[in-house]
Amino acid sequence: MPGLEESNLATVRAYLEALHSGAVLEALGRFFTPDAQQIELPNRLNPHGSVSDLPTLLERAKQGQRLLRSQRYDVQSEVAQGPRVAVEAIWTGTLAMPFGSLAAGATMKAHFAMFFELREGRIFSQRNYDCFEPW
Repeated sequence: MPGLEESNLATVRAYLEALHSGAVLEALGRFFTPDAQQIELPNRLNPHGSVSDLPTLLERAKQGQRLLRSQRYDVQSEVAQGPRVAVEAIWTGTLAMPFGSLAAGATMKAHFAMFFELREGRIFSQRNYDCFEPW
């Protein structure tokens, strides 16, 4: 039987794989507690940062699906300590439509540091530090 930390790592890995597969709505929501909160620190795409509750987080994922043909997270490192999981990943997104100076089909790349807190096997807090490469 896996311990708490291995179980939490498996949940976060499955969540990132669901994002890669284009999961939205219930398929994505199943990874979160009903009172979940996602905090995105300021970055090039979101200069003021944001705080999203679960309905907002799921709506943003749906909007992202319209913008992106595909996305993937290449995990560079991960660590778990009790209910906390930290992941460093390289994110690559292929655009489904033009965005700024980029044409449809172009790729965007970012270096993400994501910090999760889990409760009873589900994410109740996700904090992202997203560093986008120039485009």
